[in-house]
Amino acid sequence: MKRFPMMLQLALILFSVMAVPTGILTWYSGDQILRDSEHAIAESSLAGLKASRNLNEHALNVMSENTIRHADTHIFDRIRPYKTFTELNSNFDNISDALAVHQDLLNLNKSSDGVYSSFFYLSDSDYVVSTDKGITRLDGYESLDWMQEALANRGGITGVWYPRKLDSGIHVVSYVFPLNRLSTTTRGTIVVNLRESQIEHYVHSAEADEKAYLLMDAHGTVISHNDKSLLLKNGGEVPYIREIMDHDSSEGYAFHGLEGERLLYTWSRSKQFGWINVNIYSVDELMTKTHTLQRKIIFLTAVIILAGTVLAVFLATWLSKPARELVRTLRRRGNLEIKGKNELAFLDAAFRRMQEEEEVLHRLLNAREQDARSLAIHNLLRGESPPQAADMFPSPYFLVAVVSIDGYRRYVSTHNPETRSYHRYLIISACDVLFPEGVNARGVYQGEDCFVFVINYGLAENENDCRGVHSALSELRDKAAELLAHTVTIGVSSPADSSDMVSDRVAEAMEVIKHRMIAGSGGITYWKEKDRSDKKYVYPVNSERRILNFLDHGDLDCIVRELETIGGEIRSADYISYDNILFIYHQLAGVTIKHLRENNVSTARIFAGRGNIYAALASFDTLDELEEYLNKFYAEIVQYMARTSDVTNKYSKPVIAYLHEHYREDIVFEEMAKEIGISYSYMRKIVYEMTGMSLIDYLNQLRIEKAKQLLVDSKLTISQIALEAGYYNVKSFNRFFRKFEGMTPSSYRTVKSQTS
Repeated sequence: MKRFPMMLQLALILFSVMAVPTGILTWYSGDQILRDSEHAIAESSLAGLKASRNLNEHALNVMSENTIRHADTHIFDRIRPYKTFTELNSNFDNISDALAVHQDLLNLNKSSDGVYSSFFYLSDSDYVVSTDKGITRLDGYESLDWMQEALANRGGITGVWYPRKLDSGIHVVSYVFPLNRLSTTTRGTIVVNLRESQIEHYVHSAEADEKAYLLMDAHGTVISHNDKSLLLKNGGEVPYIREIMDHDSSEGYAFHGLEGERLLYTWSRSKQFGWINVNIYSVDELMTKTHTLQRKIIFLTAVIILAGTVLAVFLATWLSKPARELVRTLRRRGNLEIKGKNELAFLDAAFRRMQEEEEVLHRLLNAREQDARSLAIHNLLRGESPPQAADMFPSPYFLVAVVSIDGYRRYVSTHNPETRSYHRYLIISACDVLFPEGVNARGVYQGEDCFVFVINYGLAENENDCRGVHSALSELRDKAAELLAHTVTIGVSSPADSSDMVSDRVAEAMEVIKHRMIAGSGGITYWKEKDRSDKKYVYPVNSERRILNFLDHGDLDCIVRELETIGGEIRSADYISYDNILFIYHQLAGVTIKHLRENNVSTARIFAGRGNIYAALASFDTLDELEEYLNKFYAEIVQYMARTSDVTNKYSKPVIAYLHEHYREDIVFEEMAKEIGISYSYMRKIVYEMTGMSLIDYLNQLRIEKAKQLLVDSKLTISQIALEAGYYNVKSFNRFFRKFEGMTPSSYRTVKSQTS
């Protein structure tokens, strides 16, 4: 092969790569298409049928879940007292309750596609609330006798699907759901009528070869069919359908001949509903398309091979031209003495010799291209003295400057990692051109939001060096702000006269950065030694008490002024540490939250979506940002308390007092609400606003607290204590005790007896 021309080799390779796989693929695909094609098509059709069945079941389940969810809203409890149509229309409030139920049914219709109508029938009443006829008397609505037959085979507490024909002539599948006794005391039935055409939309295959489809219930009644005359009739009368109904398997397919035509029957039985989905296809039409497809593939393959042959010759000529010209040039100018070989072999030998020479050069370059500078700086910052440091920093004096990105969280949220890496490269590279001659500066990225620059200069008393360093730092600050679209703060350490002191100066520069809290961001701050031995933590206790008093009175303006006073004291202090400032604002937030909880104010509802308050406070760089955050913090509290105080003050004490007085009894919350003079839903809202707990949880907590006291202070048995606490069932007592205390009552008594 080394003696054949390169163009011929390329043409042969390109042709082989294109034509041989294409021919093999065509032969194999055609053979596979024909082999067992009937069963392959049958499996595919069955899969499509199962997908349609799953889609239908999912849609029906969603509708039933929506119905159950609407039932759990207790909206139907509003018309429970009205047993007659006359009573329902006796006053505006009764009509409003019924209209609310009607609107809820309309919303239920909108929650699912294809719903024709829905209605609610209150047991033993003489009226129906429906979406098609509104609120009407029972004798003016369609007969409900069919519901008894629909619910005859109902199991459990779920609803049932029942196919039927409305008086209007429309075929529907009705979902009948009697209200659950476990969730409501209202007795009644919700009925949602889904159009048969919507069922057809779900189960009807989109395949063009499908001749017919059929959906039957477990008794063989036709629920949906493309021949509407067969709806609600016995599907077993359709040819071969009886065999499918009697078949043991839940899904499958079979081939049958009918009137001279071969048909494919696929079926799938629903485990959930017991319904049977059947699709019917013409096998002859399916196989006709298969043969047509195979012929098209063979023709297309021949065209591709012919075109590929021409293209292979053209590409081989075009691709080999540079190589042939290169070989001619090398032969003419070089002295390689390579004969009797084609272009590829010639180039291979020539490049092999060049590679040997390049490897020698590569080893020499690798020895000099190590990133010794960055490694040496990192070692220097850790307190080590690498040999390269003396060459990099020949002058006797050192400064360390830390460049910190202000608002780092905002910066990270607006730039991806690749962009941030590029920014780091530009900022570190900037120090090579910004610092004046005679000043050596090298920088590294130290992680998070900090860059560390080691600055090496000559005589410490040289004012030109000092001015040049400050000017360079100013330019570096402006350059970084331009690149990052964020301001930066620079902290500069005190001078050092030895490289061994650089690591200590890093700590000084890091500490100087914290001065940004008071001075603000975007500045350049130099280290100043201060006597802090007599400085103690400062905390405005009087301001704390005043803020809590203002909070109780809802006086936001006074709170803002008090926060401004605290900020002014911090700014005017001779010295106050960064940690002290965070302590002040953390303490204010913590005391406020504790005060709210002691006054039964639900902090969870006030601060929902805020995340961790203390982490947010610690993330701010400046005192202005802290003050702004605290202003919004107290504004949300005052707004919330203003919304809830008028609502809850009037009825909160009677509600809580009633629960404390009657917690041993079997309280009926609806009756309790009537006795206090408010609605049940309003009472639930009051308890949640006051305690942060649901009504039933708060009642159970009262009972468990009483039980805990009796477990420690009395000799009563568990059953007696359960009764004293208001539980008439020991199992319920044990379940709620474990929920609130994480252990059984007997375990609690044992633990307390051992610790006492």
